[in-house]
Amino acid sequence: MSDIENPAGDTRPIGVFDSGLGGLTVARAIATALPRESVYYFGDTKRCPYGTRTEDEVRSFALQAGRWLSKHDVKIMVIACNTATAAALRLAQQVLDVPVIGVIAPGARAAINSTRSRRVGVLATNLTIRSGAYTRAIQDLDAGVDVYGCPASSFVEVVEHELASGAHLQEQWLENEDIFDTPAVRALVGATVEPLRDHGIDTVVLGCTHFPLLVGPIRHALGSGVRVVSSAAETTRELTDILTRREQLAGDAAEPQHRFATTADNIAEFAVAGSFIFGQPLKSIEHIDIDELK
Repeated sequence: MSDIENPAGDTRPIGVFDSGLGGLTVARAIATALPRESVYYFGDTKRCPYGTRTEDEVRSFALQAGRWLSKHDVKIMVIACNTATAAALRLAQQVLDVPVIGVIAPGARAAINSTRSRRVGVLATNLTIRSGAYTRAIQDLDAGVDVYGCPASSFVEVVEHELASGAHLQEQWLENEDIFDTPAVRALVGATVEPLRDHGIDTVVLGCTHFPLLVGPIRHALGSGVRVVSSAAETTRELTDILTRREQLAGDAAEPQHRFATTADNIAEFAVAGSFIFGQPLKSIEHIDIDELK
């Protein structure tokens, strides 16, 4: 059916999955770049963080989320979690009945487009660093780029803890996006990224979708000579290309309806923190029991 016959286009939602709240940074980029599209976001907050779990566990969790989203008629799924992308993307693409993309290849492209010295750092969870996924993805694009991984799983715990415990800061969040740029966080970030300073990098990839929320302290720790890039914009460009090719974009007459699901026990905290990250109120949130996913 042509767009003239159906001006709303393909109104099925874009499924977005993450281990918690961090993937809302990607969902926000999608909603901003594709304002007619609906997003169905699944945050597995109950089992967050993924970065310290085994690869088998993460692979199982990602497939559970993918199957759940597939049942809700999404037209494509974005694994907005670097750890889950590293562990489960290839398998998810093989077994799920919708197209699936991850965030590592887009992050690698962003790094290649940014670096001039061809020395790139990667900040990511322990599992993502151990997998070598970023090194492979970057060197597949340019084998001459040196890649230095720096495990930073503690950043996820900081973000999730602050978002869960800081509901009373909602008004400050709305006025000040650098609310997490505190002396304590700067000290943690500075100590964590110290190994990268010795390698002469000019670009660092935020290899976890939680990390853009700590971009202020990260930039401060690395200095003005290091560019900080994330995968959100590149992921959105890849998503747009796929939907355009498949003629599955929502049309001008479509009215986006964003929906959210989480395994978190406290929906109110998820709503407050999620609204801050997504940039608009989370109006439709449902709780998913872990047993429903197994």
